[in-house]
Amino acid sequence: DCQMPEMDGFEATARIRDLPVKGEKPIIIALTANSMSGDRDRCIAAGMNDYLSKPYDFDALIAILTRHLTPLSAGSMRKQ
Repeated sequence: DCQMPEMDGFEATARIRDLPVKGEKPIIIALTANSMSGDRDRCIAAGMNDYLSKPYDFDALIAILTRHLTPLSAGSMRKQ
């Protein structure tokens, strides 16, 4: 969330991006009440992978997740 108290999403993203990573970088999707022109660009420039404004609908969330996440293969899923 871009407007979290104490540490907003922009600072959180910067800290996450500064961490050493083995393998793929984590995917960060902005969730914000801001939906003004340029907000998406600001989020992307801050190192986020995508942007979703509130209120959002389930279809918009699924579309973003589908763009960024690789489906688990049936063989990699474990019964718990």
